[in-house]
Amino acid sequence: MQWAEPPVLPLWKLPEAPQLPGPVLEIPRALLPSYKPLVVPPSVLRPPPGIEGINSEEEPPQEETKTNKKEETKPKPKVNIKPPKPPKEVQMVDVPFTDLEVPMPSTEIMTAAATTAVISVVATLTATSIFKYLVMVMKPVVKQAWNKITKKKK
Repeated sequence: MQWAEPPVLPLWKLPEAPQLPGPVLEIPRALLPSYKPLVVPPSVLRPPPGIEGINSEEEPPQEETKTNKKEETKPKPKVNIKPPKPPKEVQMVDVPFTDLEVPMPSTEIMTAAATTAVISVVATLTATSIFKYLVMVMKPVVKQAWNKITKKKK
């Protein structure tokens, strides 16, 4: 089937967009952080108490002052380098592909924690559904009682 005349579609001309000036944006600037490096002469550096340094035989000369005399009289605390051993209830689990050991509670503790979590979730869901049912049942009863009370007052 051919058209006798082609269809005439309406022609809409939109007005031209207004000419706006280009936005003027300032170039962003950033303040770079800086610091003054702390220079410590190597002759004063010593390892912390309880840890042996590389040159443990050679002690740097110390100047005798009042603060050094006070420090010498105080007993130096012992530094425990090894972490304490975990209690018997904790098992050590090796992390695959690493040299790490992670403590994990015993089976009894994990079972108690999982059981507590499951019971609390079940109790919450049950209480929610019971509350919704009670609201659904009690709403018409309370509404009728309220209407009777308000009609008697009028």
